[in-house]
Amino acid sequence: MIEDLNILKEKINNDNIPQPLRERIDLMIGRLERMSKFGSYSADYEVISRYINVVTSYPWNKFSTDNLNLENAKEILNKDHYGIEGVKERILEYIAVMNLNREQKAPILCFVGLQGIGKTTMAQSIAKALGRKFTRISLGGAASSLEFRGQSKANPDAEEGAIVKAMIRVGTSNPVILLDEVDKISDERSVRSSIMAVLLEVLDPEQNSTFVDHYMDYPIDISSVFFILTANNVNTISAALLDRLEIVRFTSYNDEEKKIIAQKYLMSKVYKNTNLTEDQLVIEDDIWPKIIRPLGYEAGIRELERTLMAIGRKVAKQILLKEKTKVIITTDNLKEYLPIGF
Repeated sequence: MIEDLNILKEKINNDNIPQPLRERIDLMIGRLERMSKFGSYSADYEVISRYINVVTSYPWNKFSTDNLNLENAKEILNKDHYGIEGVKERILEYIAVMNLNREQKAPILCFVGLQGIGKTTMAQSIAKALGRKFTRISLGGAASSLEFRGQSKANPDAEEGAIVKAMIRVGTSNPVILLDEVDKISDERSVRSSIMAVLLEVLDPEQNSTFVDHYMDYPIDISSVFFILTANNVNTISAALLDRLEIVRFTSYNDEEKKIIAQKYLMSKVYKNTNLTEDQLVIEDDIWPKIIRPLGYEAGIRELERTLMAIGRKVAKQILLKEKTKVIITTDNLKEYLPIGF
């Protein structure tokens, strides 16, 4: 028992923890010490221990150093993404402003476009370009604002909200956080409006320096976070929230762009994930249109990536079973390698 309490005391030996929280935790541990004399502190110990773990795991005043070099950002965006020049140019403009005015808060971007168009990977590229940690919070199907604001630790099974969890995951106070599928929040109007209200507080620079998570029960500063939202469309986003967002629209890829993306980006993923070499799997140039559009038009590249991975897996199996040493995908054998249902 004494050993358990000593472990808790060691955890709060952190200069970054705000003094009011340290004093609160000291009182909690003091209460456990008094209860331990009567041998009845186990239930409270679990509750208090978990709270202390959350508070001490939070990245108080821990920041990564921004890389605002525009040439570096341009190189990373071009390396990770083919086409969508308008989107990349706009992002570079935002980074340029951040570079010239270090007091300028990061813009709140909302990437709008159909599924598979590259919204999530663009957010990851921005984090890479800035030298910041990246994490994602899914908003799709969220059923309560408490999922983001947390629940009071007085409630059974209470836990911190998604924002605090995300900050703990990355371990810094200035990550890039992707709020994914903001347009797919619950269809129930009251639930959607309450979640939108929380998002307003999270994203509003006038409020988010003192954001209060119910579980933590202490204001935390999330004003240094670079928030990016994604949506297929903006029809279900509240007007008040839209007013705070910089909308960046992603257009569909044409077939020629998809071919180049597949050859330059997707095939390297196939080779890496299957451990095949470029000599073991070759796709003839003239059959790309049949791979790109086997079931009709698709705006993004997600289905194309799945198709190529399926082809890679089938080739890997044949090579492992020594049925083949090399496969060239041609018009004659394409159907053999396409996923079932194509």
